[in-house]
Amino acid sequence: MNWRLVAIPVTLIPIFIIAIQFDIQIDDILAIGLFPFIGAIVAMMIKLVLQGIKFAYITKKYLGNTDSFLKLIGVRVGSEFIKFTTPMFIGAEFIVIYYLKKKGVALSKATWIALVDIVTEVLAAGLLSMLAGIIALLNGAYIVGIVILATSISITSLWMVMFFLSSKHTFQVPNILETIAKKLGKEKGTKIINQTNDWMEETCTMIRENIQTPESKKIFTVSFFFSLASWAFYGISFMIIAMGTGYLINAFDSIMAVMGANAIGNLPITIGGSGLAEFGIISYLNNLNPFDFTISEGIVGWDAVIGWRIATYYVPIAITWILLVKLALSKIPKTPNE
Repeated sequence: MNWRLVAIPVTLIPIFIIAIQFDIQIDDILAIGLFPFIGAIVAMMIKLVLQGIKFAYITKKYLGNTDSFLKLIGVRVGSEFIKFTTPMFIGAEFIVIYYLKKKGVALSKATWIALVDIVTEVLAAGLLSMLAGIIALLNGAYIVGIVILATSISITSLWMVMFFLSSKHTFQVPNILETIAKKLGKEKGTKIINQTNDWMEETCTMIRENIQTPESKKIFTVSFFFSLASWAFYGISFMIIAMGTGYLINAFDSIMAVMGANAIGNLPITIGGSGLAEFGIISYLNNLNPFDFTISEGIVGWDAVIGWRIATYYVPIAITWILLVKLALSKIPKTPNE
């Protein structure tokens, strides 16, 4: 985990470059005001808590009373630290799988729960981002719209295709990777490959057994709407910050701008989408040439974007780190549950 602590300061580099390039002073950020800043943090924390409630709901439905509702929420919120510090916002699913496995839950069932959680999250974000991309195209922001659509369609399609294909086909480690692992790792490599193949087979079987059941369809639908609500609060967070700078934007436009920026931030280029999300939201709202980021009077400026980024990224990083260490990675008494 130490490398992630080093990675956090790295994500500040794009912020400093933007501040220097466009002469953004600390006073400009402070001018946003305490209440808008706190309001944006609250909106972001509601987003994270809704994700936690969704995970707790899924877990309770499949496992019963294996853990307290509040602790499950805390574990899921804490797992977001991993997403904040990796390219493409991936990794939280491994934390919840690890946590459930430590609680004595079968690995295949833990993986299934994590998949329902992440797939509904990706689907909701993907659909909202696609809508944002379409709106961008209709407003003449062709390059921005194409990037948003290309990224959101690719990521959403990948997750959905793999998820549903797993119910029809049992996946195994590709032959080329298996050969390399066995050649380099000898007996240890063979053991890892065999364990991975067993896990993938059990997971595919678990998906087949659950995906078409009425109960799973209900859980998937409810989880999807939880995800839509959580992403909506994420989008509203920018509206709150923007108000502090005198820029008025309605909730729908704010959600679309943030989801468009989120799609651009998912490009596997920087840690946590740092720099990409900021440029994405400016491009989306101001319909700018991607190579000309001069901000004119009367439209959203870099002070609002940087303030939003601090409230919805850097503050939650500290909160999720504490929850990750205290809950998800702490010593867990095993409670067998198949």
